[in-house]
Amino acid sequence: MRPMLASALLVSAMLGTACGRPFDIRTAPGFIELQDQDPDYGYRATTPEGVVVGVKAVRLEGEGSQDIAFWQRALTLQLRDVSGYALTGERAVRSLDGVPGEELRFGHDEAGKPFSYWLTFFVSGKRLILVEAGGPSAQFERYEASVEWMEKSIKVR
Repeated sequence: MRPMLASALLVSAMLGTACGRPFDIRTAPGFIELQDQDPDYGYRATTPEGVVVGVKAVRLEGEGSQDIAFWQRALTLQLRDVSGYALTGERAVRSLDGVPGEELRFGHDEAGKPFSYWLTFFVSGKRLILVEAGGPSAQFERYEASVEWMEKSIKVR
């Protein structure tokens, strides 16, 4: 999925991937958790129609790297200005265990078809937790409530 690749390239260029799975997320009905997939992700789940949710944890380094406003701006610029995604919405969120985060919603066309992509992130200690969800817009809309449920189920401490 291109949006996941775009954010992976940004984050990998700036940081080192964290080891282990310092988060917990529940899989919504209609999704199945994928095993032995992309090693950059600690979690990935999909629907039969190709809506995917993935979570990765990235180790933060450097002074000020825990600044959520920095990550909101950096990720928005990367996806919007570099990768060509249209920012369609943003909102403050909290993980199930109370860690503040941000949700960025994007859209783009691929081969003439609309796609939806959400990037929700949390800064917890020395880690950036990225929750990515995306797929063809028509199918994504069908699973939107399940994606939101999964995002609300995440614990990042």
